[in-house]
Amino acid sequence: MPVDVMNWTLPGAGGELILGNTHLPVASPRAAAIIVHGFLGYKDYGFFPTVADTLAHCGIAAHRFNLSHSGMTEEIETFARPDLFTRNTWNKQVEDIERLIYALDRKELLGPGMPIVLIGHSRGGVASLLCAGRRAVAAMRPMDAIVTIAAPDSTGRITDEQRMLLAEQGYLEVTSGRTDQTLRIDRAFWDEQDAEPEAHDLLALAAKIPSPTFVIHGSADPTVDPACATHIVQAIPNSELMLIEGANHVLGTPNPFPIGSPQPPELVSALAGILNFLDRVLAAR
Repeated sequence: MPVDVMNWTLPGAGGELILGNTHLPVASPRAAAIIVHGFLGYKDYGFFPTVADTLAHCGIAAHRFNLSHSGMTEEIETFARPDLFTRNTWNKQVEDIERLIYALDRKELLGPGMPIVLIGHSRGGVASLLCAGRRAVAAMRPMDAIVTIAAPDSTGRITDEQRMLLAEQGYLEVTSGRTDQTLRIDRAFWDEQDAEPEAHDLLALAAKIPSPTFVIHGSADPTVDPACATHIVQAIPNSELMLIEGANHVLGTPNPFPIGSPQPPELVSALAGILNFLDRVLAAR
């Protein structure tokens, strides 16, 4: 049976709302997990609800949420706020994650005083590592554990042709295969990286992360090269790699994927790996 789910909102980057759901453990939680979606993703996509439900069944309060500038609302069939998507940047994503950490500390979300786990898929993994790396640079409290799934090893590269187009029109376009919408990415996304290169150097920041980190990637990922996982593990001192043979970018999971649906073997393997990793990390505290 699925656990109970609580809906909530928090103010995020630029005062825009973060929409979230907390999957409530049946007993007192032993940790809190912050689940971060990726580019063109959202909190209800694919395996996110199942991951959250699985964690809650294992005593972890699981918080999944829409990044404030994801462009997504509770109308999951469409990007209802493409204007927000256009203005999204890495700094805004990190700010949103920090807002959830602050909410945990302030008892606004379930899990105050508990170990905190960041779980990020694809670019959500990048945002999680940026957050953890910047915390290390600032000598802030480290995360107790980090899990990345199919994460790239950089904040994004741009071709010379794209840079010329960006200079001409001030934005680039991307089409969502899910909604068939053409969405704009404002030049601020790249201007920010050019202005703050050290704050966006993912592997350099990853090298400073002290947290135990579990890096999952599918060997057949057509979206993000599996070699990225190796680069991340080589950078982070306390890290482990789980390469899932034959898995794609979404671990073989369709969208939508209701909780309780038969799980593809790739997702089963990933969940087992995550739970084993977290059990070991939390037991060692």
